[in-house]
This record gives sequence, C-alpha cells and structure tokens, in this order.
Amino acid sequence: MASTPCTARHARLILATAADLAQVSVTDLAAAMAATPADGPAPAPGRVVRALHRAVEAARSPSTSPSPNSGPPPSRTRTEEVLSRLRGCQARLTNTPLDPGAVRAMDDAAHTLCVLMGRPSAHQAVLAAERHLAGTA
Repeated sequence: MASTPCTARHARLILATAADLAQVSVTDLAAAMAATPADGPAPAPGRVVRALHRAVEAARSPSTSPSPNSGPPPSRTRTEEVLSRLRGCQARLTNTPLDPGAVRAMDDAAHTLCVLMGRPSAHQAVLAAERHLAGTA
C-alpha cells in the first residue's frame, strides 16, 4: 500500500477488492502478501498478485475507461455475481439504512464493481456491467 498513498479506509477497500477479484478471503490475501519463502507457498500467488495490481491500478486511475493494460474484460458470470451482490447490498441498505455493516457492505460491493469494470464511479460501473451483460459492450 506504500506505493499508493491513501487513507486507511481506501487501503482496506483496495485489499477487499483484490481479495474479491482473486476469490480469496482478505485474511488469505494478507497472508499471501506477507508470506516469505520460509513460510511456504502462498495460496494462488499469481492470481493474488494480479488482483492486487488491478485493484491498486483502479484506485490510482482517474480514467473513465479501462486501462489498455487492464487485461480482458471480466467474465459475464463474474460480472453478474458482483452486480447481484451490489443489488443485494442496496436492498439490505434500504431495509436498514443506519446499519454500519450494511453501509460497509454496500461500499465494498460498489468499489469491487468499479474495479472489475474499470470505472471511477459506482453509477458508471453499474452501467458498464449492465451493458456487458446485455452484450453491447
């Protein structure tokens, strides 16, 4: 996180997004990052490193379009999973607007979708995800 100056909140979001992209827990991601050769192999180090790089790049980038080096677009299945999680968080937040856990879950889901779709705002990421799922992007 030293290479991307940010607040502790944003660092947590970057790590949560990277863990989600790598499909590992935040604890496993932190263990993989902190692992040394003496500790043994980290779980899926290549996938974890790629996910962390993608999350950091998205956090640094003010661009409204995906970086040319961001790789291929996400799979339709993954896009649908993250968009569905965001919709679930929206429903939870509607039912319990003062619940800090619901607010955090919504924030994390929105940030993950932003990174996944390479967009700087949740609104743009939702639109991009919907276009991607409709096959028009």
